[in-house]
Amino acid sequence: MHTAYITHPSFLLHDMGDSHPECPARLRAIDDRLHAAQLFDFLDHRLAPEVTHAQLLRVHDAAYVDAIEAAAPVEGVLRLDPDTFMNPHSLATARRAAGGAVHGVDLVLAGEAANTFVACRPPGHHATRTHAMGFCIFNNVAVAAAHALDAHELERVAIVDFDVHHGNGTEDIFRDDPRVMLCSTFQHPYYPFSGADTANPHVVNVPLPAGTDGTAYREAFRTNILPRLEAFAPQMLFCSAGFDGHREDDMAQFGLMEADYIWITEQIMAVAARHAGGRIVSVLEGGYALSALGRSVAAHIKTLLGV
Repeated sequence: MHTAYITHPSFLLHDMGDSHPECPARLRAIDDRLHAAQLFDFLDHRLAPEVTHAQLLRVHDAAYVDAIEAAAPVEGVLRLDPDTFMNPHSLATARRAAGGAVHGVDLVLAGEAANTFVACRPPGHHATRTHAMGFCIFNNVAVAAAHALDAHELERVAIVDFDVHHGNGTEDIFRDDPRVMLCSTFQHPYYPFSGADTANPHVVNVPLPAGTDGTAYREAFRTNILPRLEAFAPQMLFCSAGFDGHREDDMAQFGLMEADYIWITEQIMAVAARHAGGRIVSVLEGGYALSALGRSVAAHIKTLLGV
């Protein structure tokens, strides 16, 4: 089986302005690098469908979904929060971002793909049950994890969030659901200024200081996350795959490199091989230095492919 690569041309239409870092060029940079690295033809290419209303309501309040749908502009740009905007294409794009993650679950659990990478926009891990924030409208990885639990009747899934920002929205959604283990590494103190005081046993937050390099990151991951994942024995793993911890990315102040993302991916794959039949759905989150993003995603995907 191959790695499925799920995306859609509409992801390029969600545009929050020339100065906004979460821009369509992010996906073009990934596409260009996959071609340059000669990985593109190894992937099983799939189009992201739109999420259903029922799938969204597993993780978002109905009033919030209704409000987003009602607010979607027919022209111009609507500001949902200081960082998160919608244009006339954004609602359909956000639906496909969440729908692509759900499709990844279905492909993997049907045995049609060994694992999947969902190259989507907008990202999702800051979207809470009731609010858009941090570039995120719907929480894509949360929608996918809930789908695995409720539609496919899995009992335990784990989300490994290696974006440089805390996955506060995912934590908000699954705070009281012990079927989901969330493991989040992030720069702290830094946006969204949360996660350092979490006490829930199924939420493993690892705040790290500015300047964290690959050596320090790997030690923190090895010490704090891997034993908890092993004890939890998830039946499926999800990646909130953010690459804004790269040392070339000025969105934050980590010092990770492509080799570190390969190492992270290898660790997740090893846990998945032992407990989950290798089943992984990886969903794009952050990463804003375009060259570094393309190289890092290519490294991540090459590792998922096993080539």
